[in-house]
Amino acid sequence: MKRIEGAGSGLVARVALRLARRKTRQIAGAETERMIEPLEAYAHLPSLILGYGALEEATGRLHRVDHRVKVLAELKAATLTQCEYCIDIGSQIAARAGITEDQLLALPRYRDSELFDELEKLVLDYAVGMSSTPVAVSDELFGQLRARFDDAQIVELTNIIALENMRGRFNLALGIGSSGFREGLVCAVPDRAPAQDGSTARADPAVGAAADAGSVSTAA
Repeated sequence: MKRIEGAGSGLVARVALRLARRKTRQIAGAETERMIEPLEAYAHLPSLILGYGALEEATGRLHRVDHRVKVLAELKAATLTQCEYCIDIGSQIAARAGITEDQLLALPRYRDSELFDELEKLVLDYAVGMSSTPVAVSDELFGQLRARFDDAQIVELTNIIALENMRGRFNLALGIGSSGFREGLVCAVPDRAPAQDGSTARADPAVGAAADAGSVSTAA
């Protein structure tokens, strides 16, 4: 349940939220009543919503890394924070980028799946390492990235994964849930990064069951 009500009475906030709604509709290809709840929270601080909006806009204009690859990394990070809002909109964006329902459901076991190629698995490895606490990006993994991407592309990829982690933690702390983009449709499932000893920790046994059975969003 949302813990604070959104703001938006000031001129700056109203304009920023209007633009955010238009941009979100463009990215997601759909519109829901609660689709800009995170931005409505940021609107309590007009200077912050402007700065955050500028970061999102700049990120959205980066195209050195293949869009589909970035979307996969972004969605994997969302599943690891277990942010309902992020997984919902992320699954919608992923579907529009050509990621299949089978791939959405295979994300928890991507390493053993034939649905992802080696580049996609490498980028997903990076998303897992960056989304771990503490961050677990080895020299070997980074070296593999260097073999496939130049420095600017690595920064672009790192930024989108880090940004998704920030979004998720912000939304979870404020109780911002699913906005209903994937209501009645297949959605990615929450997951947990492997523990430092190599085992896979899960927040809830139901997460594993959902991954095995498939996940259909029932958000209102």
